[in-house]
Amino acid sequence: MEEKLKSIYIEDIIWIIYIGIIILSFYSNYLEKKYYINNDIKSKDKYNKIMIFIFIILVVVYFYFFSSSLKDLNNLKYNDTYKKKRLTYLAFIASSLVLLSGIIFLYIAVKNDDIDVELAFS
Repeated sequence: MEEKLKSIYIEDIIWIIYIGIIILSFYSNYLEKKYYINNDIKSKDKYNKIMIFIFIILVVVYFYFFSSSLKDLNNLKYNDTYKKKRLTYLAFIASSLVLLSGIIFLYIAVKNDDIDVELAFS
């Protein structure tokens, strides 16, 4: 029970982090528009740095969920129901794919000097 409460507390912190990411994303969109309208190179550089920062944070969050699902997978018991085992495996696969997508988006953000590739996150 204590472990579950700790997990919920961490997820609450992650929701606060997501709120920060949303605010940063609005600001980065403003900078992107400023770059395209005024050809402001400083705005482009700030935009790039913010996007890299956002995806670093997201990869850390995604890694937390990946680790949590791996722990759940490792804690499966022989006598757990088929449904629990199947859903735990599926959750692990899903968190693995989300982590992979975060790593790929981070790579794109780092390499995307011309900000010509649209980045999205979940």
